[in-house]
This record gives sequence, C-alpha cells and structure tokens, in this order.
Amino acid sequence: MRELLLGLGLGLGAGLSPGALLSLVITASLRGGFPAGLRIACVPLLSDLPIVLLTIGAVGALPGGFLRVLSLAGGAYVVFLGVQGLRDARTAEPPRPGDGAPAQVLRGVVVNMLNPHPWLFWATVGAPLFVAAWDAGPAGALAFVLGFYLVLVGSKVALAGLVGAGRHRVGVRGYRLLLAASSLLLAGAGAVLVSSGIAG
Repeated sequence: MRELLLGLGLGLGAGLSPGALLSLVITASLRGGFPAGLRIACVPLLSDLPIVLLTIGAVGALPGGFLRVLSLAGGAYVVFLGVQGLRDARTAEPPRPGDGAPAQVLRGVVVNMLNPHPWLFWATVGAPLFVAAWDAGPAGALAFVLGFYLVLVGSKVALAGLVGAGRHRVGVRGYRLLLAASSLLLAGAGAVLVSSGIAG
C-alpha cells in the first residue's frame, strides 16, 4: 500500500507538471480532438520502458554529460515543434479525424525520449524506490510502477478530454489563438530544456 500511494502521488506531480509532453498533449487535442490527445497522453507507456530499464540497471549511475546532451537535443527539437506550431496556427483549420496520427505519436515518443526529466526522475527517485521495494517483494515494486503510470497517463488523458471537448466552442479565431498559445508553451518548455543543458 505504501508503494502504491508513493506511485500515485509522484505520478500526479509528474502528470500535471508543465513541460514539453503536456504542451504536446494540449496541442494535439486542439488539432485533432480527444483521440489525438489520448494518443499523446499514452506516449509514456511506449517511450519510458527503455528509460526505466536502463536507470533501474544503473540506479543513478548515468553520467552528467549524457543528461546535458539530452537537454540540448530535446530542447532544440521541442523549440522547433513550438515554432512550427506558431507558424501553422495562423491558417490552422481543424483536421479530419485521424489526420497525422502516426506522426503525432512519433513526435511524442521522440520528445519524451529526449526529455531529461524522465531520465532524472527514474535515475534519482524512481529506480531507487523500485529497487528498495523489489528487495522487500515484487508486489510492492509493481504496485509503485502501476500507481505511477496510472496517474501520470490518467491526468494527461483527462486534460486531453477537457481540451478536445471544448475546442469547437471557441470558433476558428479562438482555435488559432489557443493553438498559438499552446505552441508558445511548447517553445518555452524547449527553451527551458536548452538552458538546463547549457547550465549543466
């Protein structure tokens, strides 16, 4: 029960904290409605497995230079996506259902894999908790991971539902303004990642 509650609490914090993936969920939900946002919200289930396995194996032994390169590369890519979104927002029209779905999911996976925050979390918090729980019994370790991803993904799914449901009520101008605002958030998240990489 303790490990499950830890996972739920940490998952909620990670799921709702501003960042590149959250901004991408909002942008995708504005563009393609709830189904598009849902696909991006589920990206951690696809992209986090190698991160979790590597950090549990290393338990925090990742070199600082590795995280710095991730910050720079990931930040530059996220800024590019934000600038591209700003440019597209001027003439954006709601796409047909399913338009660009594989490309959006691939973008989400790339953003999450190049984002140092999942690496940092699992290297410094998640992996040590998992290993300690596993030593006491696999059930506690699995409860921690289940609780963490249930709330991490669930909070993003809820946000995608809210944004997707409300996007048609704002009109074309409002839609474009919201898309531009979410693209600015995305570019801002990328700039933070770049500055973190530069600062080391």
